[in-house]
Amino acid sequence: MSYSAHFSFVAPVFNGVSLPDEGIISGYAAIIHGLKLPIPLPIPFTAVSLKTVRVQNNNCTCLPKSYEVYDSLEHTEIQALYKHLVFALKYEGVNLLVFSALIKHYSEDELIQLVSIEPTGQYSRRIWFLIEWLLGSELTGVSSLSKKSYVDVIDTQLQYGVKGIRSPRQMINNNLPGTVDFCPLVRKTTILEHHIQENLSARNRIYLKGIRKGILQRAASFLLLKDSKASFTIEGESPKSKRTARWGQAIGQADMKDLSHEEFERLQQLVIENSRFINMGYRKKGGFIGERDKDTFSPIPDHISAKHEDIPILMTGLLETNSKLLNDEIDAVLAATIIAFGFVNIHPFVDGNGRIHRYLVHHILAKKKFSEQGIIFPVSASILNHIGDYQKVLESYSIPLLDFIEWKETADHNLEVINETIDYYRYFDVTAHAEFLYGCVKDTIENIIPQEVDYLTKYEEFKYYIDNTYEMPDDMVSLLVRFLEQNNGKFSKRAKGKEFSMLTEREIEDIQSQYNLIFTPEKE
Repeated sequence: MSYSAHFSFVAPVFNGVSLPDEGIISGYAAIIHGLKLPIPLPIPFTAVSLKTVRVQNNNCTCLPKSYEVYDSLEHTEIQALYKHLVFALKYEGVNLLVFSALIKHYSEDELIQLVSIEPTGQYSRRIWFLIEWLLGSELTGVSSLSKKSYVDVIDTQLQYGVKGIRSPRQMINNNLPGTVDFCPLVRKTTILEHHIQENLSARNRIYLKGIRKGILQRAASFLLLKDSKASFTIEGESPKSKRTARWGQAIGQADMKDLSHEEFERLQQLVIENSRFINMGYRKKGGFIGERDKDTFSPIPDHISAKHEDIPILMTGLLETNSKLLNDEIDAVLAATIIAFGFVNIHPFVDGNGRIHRYLVHHILAKKKFSEQGIIFPVSASILNHIGDYQKVLESYSIPLLDFIEWKETADHNLEVINETIDYYRYFDVTAHAEFLYGCVKDTIENIIPQEVDYLTKYEEFKYYIDNTYEMPDDMVSLLVRFLEQNNGKFSKRAKGKEFSMLTEREIEDIQSQYNLIFTPEKE
């Protein structure tokens, strides 16, 4: 089938992705392809089916044929572009990376032509606002509007926004959840809406209210240590207990200090015990995550960090966006996603980024009162349990981005980025990241915290019995439980012969029976 248009084209497969049905590539994907914009394809992208039904898969949504964008060659390129931008805003939401690329691709005169098409219409006004917001200046000769009702720049049926600030020039309510220097976006999905409606925070508070105070306090301490250990394990480290405890203490105080450039440096100092071989503070050179060629030691990156020259702008933008989100009613887990995954995408430090990234989840959940005071969410423990999915979600953006980053190897076998890349780190979609994080939060509430509380409740019951029957010191009770855990509820030969040689065979049988009755009642 032949199809003559400025941007639309028919395809069964596009950019290596199979469509659920042969369709007409439309919206942002058509614009990116048609103008050869140096940005990743949005996933999912949108097409118009050649049939009358709506079909979709994880990569593409095919709308019915009645949604077709008519951008024939009879129209000018700017008119065709306008049609696809309207289509995109209607069905895909705002893509700041596309708009940012467009203002670099077109001249000011062409941008003025674009916003002058249907100048008072809501889509023209949204396009106009986004162009001037990204430019940081007004288009010459385009007059401000009056006598129109305000419209949101973010369609909250498609994406999550904030309360917003009015822009009288375009009669637009700027409800973007960030600033021009840092504004990742989250699409509304069935998964996220379900999680939000579950009100996991309230469910957790109700659960915790039923827990005895002493157990809850012990659980809080154990959960801190558990999360700290998990966070180091994710990074492939097995730190000394003192270092783990120190980082656990920092996590426990996550809501006590506001974020700032100085606070980020303090956090890095807590993470990095020995800084002899590391340049502390924001990077002053390139950075990447990945492997090295075993022969040449050349970088083989999976993720390329933001250029060090861009870090001050990006981190200032992140801090401003963080303040904006904390002062808004946006869902706490979505806010945590934007800041935490935005931070790790920038990767501002030489080392310590991963642990600080996960700390930021605690910080924002605590600041937005998602959890009870004094109880942190050990999300790192859940992330560790789902490490494959975690890696997958991190790479879902960083791997496609590699095709658009130009770099060269440096003398010290690092890399230096040689093209402009700042927009890749401030304007990207974090929907998959939000779905992953919400899954971890739910797992923590439904499994990890209850399991810890259940264990401690059983431990206290067992300890109470041992105290009253044998008057055993606390340290010895702890050692006893550890031995029984490691040996399926029975004393090992070593335990009988050394640490607990003072116990009689009858006492050993009694302790084993009581342990199994409390900890593994299903075996009785």
